[in-house]
Amino acid sequence: MDTMRDRFIAITSQLLAEEPRLAVVLADISADGFASARRAHPDRVINVGIREQLLIGAGAGMALTGMRPIVHTFASFLVERPFEQVKLDFGHQGVGGILVSAGGSYDWPAGGFTHMAPGDVALLDTLDGWTVHVPGHPDEAEALLREAVDGDDRVYVRLSLQANRQARPVGRSTGSTGSTGFSVVREGRGGTVVAVGPMLDNVLAATEGLDVNVLYATTVRPFDGAGLRRAVGAGPDADVVIVEPYLAGTSTAAANEALMELPHRVLGLGVGRAELRRYGQMEEHLAAHGLDARGLRERTTGFLRG
Repeated sequence: MDTMRDRFIAITSQLLAEEPRLAVVLADISADGFASARRAHPDRVINVGIREQLLIGAGAGMALTGMRPIVHTFASFLVERPFEQVKLDFGHQGVGGILVSAGGSYDWPAGGFTHMAPGDVALLDTLDGWTVHVPGHPDEAEALLREAVDGDDRVYVRLSLQANRQARPVGRSTGSTGSTGFSVVREGRGGTVVAVGPMLDNVLAATEGLDVNVLYATTVRPFDGAGLRRAVGAGPDADVVIVEPYLAGTSTAAANEALMELPHRVLGLGVGRAELRRYGQMEEHLAAHGLDARGLRERTTGFLRG
């Protein structure tokens, strides 16, 4: 199976030939992958070098002229380092664009903490009007990217090396955002577990044999509060576990708001705030943060039985 990043490069290169207003802005990352596209469209595939503030500014400038920019680099350099430009150049100026990240929370541990961005979605939560997609499979990444290219809003697509074995449908909704809601993967009565993007396989393994609902989310902003309310049902209370591949607790406020009229408890599982300085491998980070099947099983059952 190709990676989400591989699929992104291939599909975007194809879309450049089909969509005359589409442009790609890079900051060295993935520049080799876009070499052929840059030769074919030298005015619409721009590499600004290691200048992340310029990366965002150039993309927003293109959007001001009516183009649809795709801006791409590692998540830490796309959201965290140039955050002021994301806030002002896109948000304050009221223009749309597509930010596509790679690297996730710890996809390349050897790169160290500078190349890790577990707080990217939480940081975007401080801004208004961003749709956030977290695909769990290359096929889902392709579908969500194609949907984003067709729009004019502000979209963040978070790609990762971690992927589920099976792709799930990510069809377009009828809402104005064009985003998708949560899908029901497994039904039960003993609580609800929301698995975000590449966390689904581990969540399914962790909840095997448990009488719980499992919901799957590839779009986390806007948060599908209505879908969560339907899943918890009309009981007197609700227990919800949200498993995210980034900062633990990022979506607990959204879940609490969705369930505010119902007595409930929410457990947010994800990447901890403490920096792990022995960088190891991605699988070791999953285990250290309790996001492998064993860790999720222990914490989920402990919470639902509590």
